[in-house]
Amino acid sequence: MKSRIPIHFILLIALSSFAMISSCSNTKFLKEGQMLYTGAEVKIENDSLPKKQKKALQAELEENLTPKPNSTFFGLRPKLYAYNSTKEPKKDKGLRYWLKYKFGEKPVLLGDVDREFNKDILINYSENKGYFNAQATYDTVSKNKKAQVIYNVKPGNQYLISQVKFQEDSTLVNKEIQNLKDKSLLKVGNPFDLAVIKAERERIDNGLKEKGFYYFHPDNIIVQADSTVAKTHKVELNVKLKEQTPELATQQFSIDKVVVFPNYNIRDVKRGKYKIPMDKDSLSKYAYQDIYVIDPQQKFKPKIFDRALYFKKGDIYNRKDHNLTLNRLISLGVFKFVKNEFVVTDSLNHQFDAYYLLTPRQFQSLRLETLGRTNSANYGGGEVNLNYTHRNFFRGAEQFKASIYGAFDVQMGGPKDANNIVRVGANTELSIPRIVAPFRFNSSSAFVPRTNMKLGYEYQSRTQLYTLSNFNASFGYVWKENVRKEHDLKLLDLTMVAPQTVTEKYQEQIDGNPELGIPANPTLGRVVEKQLIFGPTYAYTFTNTISPKTNTIYYRGMIDLAGNITGLLSGGNAKKGDQKELFGVPFSQYAKMEHDFRFYHKFNEKTSLATRIIAGVAYPYGNSEYVPYSKQFFVGGSNSIRAFRARTLGPGSYDPTSQNATFYFDQSGDIKLEMNAEYRANLYKFLNVAAFVDAGNIWLINDDIDENGVVTRPGGKFSKDFLSELAVGAGVGLRLDFSILILRLDLAMPLRIPYYEKGDRWVFDRINFGDSAWRKDNLILNIAIGYPF
Repeated sequence: MKSRIPIHFILLIALSSFAMISSCSNTKFLKEGQMLYTGAEVKIENDSLPKKQKKALQAELEENLTPKPNSTFFGLRPKLYAYNSTKEPKKDKGLRYWLKYKFGEKPVLLGDVDREFNKDILINYSENKGYFNAQATYDTVSKNKKAQVIYNVKPGNQYLISQVKFQEDSTLVNKEIQNLKDKSLLKVGNPFDLAVIKAERERIDNGLKEKGFYYFHPDNIIVQADSTVAKTHKVELNVKLKEQTPELATQQFSIDKVVVFPNYNIRDVKRGKYKIPMDKDSLSKYAYQDIYVIDPQQKFKPKIFDRALYFKKGDIYNRKDHNLTLNRLISLGVFKFVKNEFVVTDSLNHQFDAYYLLTPRQFQSLRLETLGRTNSANYGGGEVNLNYTHRNFFRGAEQFKASIYGAFDVQMGGPKDANNIVRVGANTELSIPRIVAPFRFNSSSAFVPRTNMKLGYEYQSRTQLYTLSNFNASFGYVWKENVRKEHDLKLLDLTMVAPQTVTEKYQEQIDGNPELGIPANPTLGRVVEKQLIFGPTYAYTFTNTISPKTNTIYYRGMIDLAGNITGLLSGGNAKKGDQKELFGVPFSQYAKMEHDFRFYHKFNEKTSLATRIIAGVAYPYGNSEYVPYSKQFFVGGSNSIRAFRARTLGPGSYDPTSQNATFYFDQSGDIKLEMNAEYRANLYKFLNVAAFVDAGNIWLINDDIDENGVVTRPGGKFSKDFLSELAVGAGVGLRLDFSILILRLDLAMPLRIPYYEKGDRWVFDRINFGDSAWRKDNLILNIAIGYPF
């Protein structure tokens, strides 16, 4: 009889052994008289402070102490142990060097701790938070060559603001300061806080910058504090302009001339090619409306700068327009460097010239790309792309892109034969930095709105099955309200699919062959049908993930309305057999909507939780009985439910392995629900780990029915029991973050399989890592670039 030792017991023994070894070993490397510094603790001695306030102050004080002790991992110091136990390397490279100086940490000793300095830091920080007359002492506790420092802080009572006064005088700058005081960060009743005072000075400076005081600085403001108010632990604040404030900082400036150098080069400046400032006679020949564009070679149309620049002659300077102009010039995408200078030309009337110095990027580029790829559907392949880009196609910062490509994907085994795929195609795109429309579109966004036109063709061959020609074209607009909100409206998004050849093998799968036990599958027929899809699409994106917040969100909503107006006008009704055509091809009519919501929670700098929910529905009507295959939903794969191979899940409780099907990797649906949760942690610099759970499925709105009235994908239709048909998978992953790319490896296994019988869908009792057959069928390795969401 064989017995097994539980793996968690083995891990516990190993962890305990390593703890004992590393704990003892780290101190044995210390010299005589040395002690390992294990950290510090701050104790607050003030019984009148609320518990929550005391705890917050303690955490803030401890954060300011230096140095930090050696890092720990579950109470151990593996990095310190690596440094101590690794011999001195002979070269500045190799495994030994990496282990000692890259991974390892030099020991932090008690002798490295300046306790008097830390004591002063604690007192100073306490007083900056309003705990005036704070006191601090320290004690050192040592044992077994380890030492900890205990700091005892007596903060006293925290002083509160009793009055805030903005001192008045007759100057213009003071008048503007008085206009800003209603939104002051300094509030009566709040604690005195030096950080808030600094923020208030910044707020006043920002407000004055919006009113033309370009040369003002936060240091020109002083906030005087009087804490001698009847000994009541109150403080009065007096906000005033410093007496030593430079005269220039108190003057409100307006714009005289706006001058643009669109072909600026620092090397030419050193050669004396550019002269700043320029006199009016030199500028006169470059005038365009209210600006001057110094472009002798006429590389750019002047009107693009008239649209991008927000400063006009006579305008009062303000920082908002200043930043807005710089951002819009950058978002044109044609300039490598953007900077500006303000040069005082009339100090008596407080005017300066605004100079914009723009260094263009290389207008044209040709790039050859090659890549290899693999996915969980047992495909491996590669792709070659030749891309041409022109960033100033019509001299108006228009971006023209053209590419030709070839790709192949080879079936490398797996439970089903999915055949090889070859794709060859070409794409062109023209992006114009404005809204091309019969109406005027005004935007005060920092991002230039764009009109995009695309045209493409792809020839696809699925060996032994079929070949398709796919034409696509679109015309629409992209604009951003701000850095968080983006709109993408395509007035026309057109796709035309034309089959070139369909093999007998594939046709047999569509029609069925009772003699060979092959059931009919009309779904496959829709893949090779002639398709004409056109209509508007709209997508809205909101994200605040660019901000370093604890909680951030991402949302993208999309709506696709194909053939709606044409269908209404023509009166097509596919269900009654009255299907209308355009150019000899039935056009598709459907409404599709999809929502992608993500929530990210940051526990600390090294750990976070990422969650996602996707919900979508595509509803065919009028001239269509089914949603086109290319517009349906799919699940499974490296960026979806990772425990199931790409496009092998669903719809509903349908079992794609139940029939002798060749097309295991082609499951699609009209309704999609997917949920993901992933815990992410950083182990060491570029090495990250993750644990994740995925759930979801797809469903059909209308059953797939063959010509004999037989449902070909039983269980695929959406019903009230849809929750019982959710697939669930879980796994762990490694992420190698090399800054320029993130290589991701996720190993997942199914926990709930929707096409099993209702009572047997949870498969915990079937998990058997010791069974090679089980591992082959159920452990799915996903290799991908970037995070899944």
